Amino acid sequence: MPVTSKIAEYAFLKDMYADGYFPDHLVDKGKTILLRLCDRIEAEKPAGLAALYVLTHAATDEFNALDEEFHEAGSEIETAARDTIASDFWFIASAYGFEDADIEELVATRDW
Repeated sequence: MPVTSKIAEYAFLKDMYADGYFPDHLVDKGKTILLRLCDRIEAEKPAGLAALYVLTHAATDEFNALDEEFHEAGSEIETAARDTIASDFWFIASAYGFEDADIEELVATRDW
């Protein structure tokens, strides 16, 4: 299956959408961050893990900012959300051929 098909068919942030604690409009913003990460990986074609981590750290920083919006809405990026987001980062990395990416390093700049 081509990478783009894997990405197109994947249900990003599925567990967050299923939990009413997380406002859908904010989860939508998180999904947009992840899709933008995919676009950047496709456009920039990182040559190795170090280059990939630069891209994932930038996306993680966007989630850091989004967490403030979750707080304003009476929610937060807590344990279940952290696991879902990190798992989706790893899915993206592996879909683009970086199966050896460290899940913790992918989101190392997180403050959630």
